[in-house]
Amino acid sequence: MKKTLLFLLLSASAALASAADIPLWPEGVPGARNIGPELRKDGYISNVSEPALTLVPAAVDRPNGTAVIIAPGGGYVREAAAREGYQYANWLSTLGVTSFVLTYRMQEFGHPAPLQDVLRAVRMVRSRAAEFGIDPNRIGVMGSSAGGHLAASAGTLFNHPIGRTGAALDAVSARPDFLMLMYPVITMEAPAAHMGSRKALLGASPPPEMVQLMSLEKQVTPATPPTLLIHTQADQAVPVENSILFFQALTRNKVPAEMYLFEHGSHGMGMRDNLGTASAWPRRAEEWMRARGLLNTPQAK
Repeated sequence: MKKTLLFLLLSASAALASAADIPLWPEGVPGARNIGPELRKDGYISNVSEPALTLVPAAVDRPNGTAVIIAPGGGYVREAAAREGYQYANWLSTLGVTSFVLTYRMQEFGHPAPLQDVLRAVRMVRSRAAEFGIDPNRIGVMGSSAGGHLAASAGTLFNHPIGRTGAALDAVSARPDFLMLMYPVITMEAPAAHMGSRKALLGASPPPEMVQLMSLEKQVTPATPPTLLIHTQADQAVPVENSILFFQALTRNKVPAEMYLFEHGSHGMGMRDNLGTASAWPRRAEEWMRARGLLNTPQAK
């Protein structure tokens, strides 16, 4: 297990250093502004002004057609791309899944720029499904921490007008087919809110209606996609209540969901060893994906 994780980490670092990006907005970024160069250091990305996707293909002979867009966390201040982006993508590739690591706008732009980026990512991947060799009906979004908030935003606000920019791709569905949320930020309301993410996304004194809109437990409907939630009691940054609130909302709306709450594991645990049963979360996630038919290989024609 340790050798496997070391390989994934080394591969993640190499991918981060040499990644070739697919621009999300080739026609021009909405609300573009000059904020200086993008910064990439020690596995983190910050100061993003040109959102992009990085393709990590399935590493098996016959990819199964499932795709996952991955939103790394970092409090809407930076993105832990190596640990919560490429590491996950390399693991998913061993399951036959094609991944796209999302580099999205953050505090320099604020709401609704990150939402526009993740919905544009879903639309772009779905519109180019044949090119990428994926099933347009098997596209999920995975996110950690603030990236989990962004993923959950995609799963609840995919039809909201603020997610559209007037581009032709707005006609393509932005609804993910499933969500995988790792210790996600969900609510923007005290006492469970992660106030750093709230301030970076919404500002120091956001209007109440914006807080309500981006408290995603309040935005769940029966159309929200099936969801996997993973969190720990030991998380001292984003309280476990965030996942519980979202799971309760999913249950009320009869949305298929599973939730694993572990005793050990600090916030941002990624795929670390020595965290008790929490270190086995990738196995639980694989089981969930397999049970939902997301790892089935298409039959040859």
